Amino acid sequence: MSEIDAVLELATVKVGVVGAGLVGATAAYAMTLRDSCSEIVLVDQDESRARAEAQDIAHAAPISHGVRVSSGDYAALKGSRLVLIAAGANQKPGEGRTELLEKNAEIFRQVIPQVAQHAPGAVLLIATNPVDALTDLAVHLAPEHAVMGSGTVLDSARLRWLIAQHAGVDATNVHGYVLGEHGDSEVIAWSSATVAGLPVAEFMAARGLPWTPEIRAGIEAGTRDAAASIIGGKRATYYGIGAALARIAERVLGDRRAVLTVSAPTPEYGVSLSIPRIVAAGGIEASVMPKLTEDEKAALERSAAVLRAAKAKLGLTG
Repeated sequence: MSEIDAVLELATVKVGVVGAGLVGATAAYAMTLRDSCSEIVLVDQDESRARAEAQDIAHAAPISHGVRVSSGDYAALKGSRLVLIAAGANQKPGEGRTELLEKNAEIFRQVIPQVAQHAPGAVLLIATNPVDALTDLAVHLAPEHAVMGSGTVLDSARLRWLIAQHAGVDATNVHGYVLGEHGDSEVIAWSSATVAGLPVAEFMAARGLPWTPEIRAGIEAGTRDAAASIIGGKRATYYGIGAALARIAERVLGDRRAVLTVSAPTPEYGVSLSIPRIVAAGGIEASVMPKLTEDEKAALERSAAVLRAAKAKLGLTG
């Protein structure tokens, strides 16, 4: 390798995207528009789909940030600092999460070793559902890699948006976390949620806005059922998760040490789940558990139990 090539390699911030379906392609598009990296390569079993998506996204590069976008096989992942795994089947109407887990676990057993072989040292970001159990499986299949799942980053964004709608403020002024499973057992940590630095109830009172158990329950339902509502109208969700994945990738690639509720192995619960974690260049630098009420602690334990059952179905222990 020449000296010039070595400098170029160091300057390249490359991301691999495995799975060029709606979620993977939208995440790649979001990263192109946001200038998240300098190069993106899409890999998919359907090579023509990956090639077409890469070409379409590449056409946005000259009018955004000039990100280089291409497609290829697993060997093309070489040099990736982060690989987004979005490969897998979508949940069909009437299909249970157990069936979906079994199908996508089989896909992961084929995909993850290939990624690990061709992108050594890359951080693996799991997007495929059920994301928590598949994060545990990816950790098992690629033990030398830093692995995290998208977890409840999108759920937390939905929560913040709904609170902001009621408060009549910009959602960037709202802070709050959804913990546990990315799914039905997720836990909203109301005790630590704030608007402009005030507990939610205090902010609403200061603004003369109603804040009742019914309103809170409506926000909880809106957060938990958002995906089902969107899927009912357009059959899939991809814009929100695409943006969330781009944000997580940026925090890794830029060594930003951002606090995000990504999913990762959590020893005290024996499973991968979401709590606030400091995300940096090497993956997850640390985890920070917010102060929870006794009810929230119990709900998080119930969520962990759901995920431990899913992990057991994969034959994973520890």
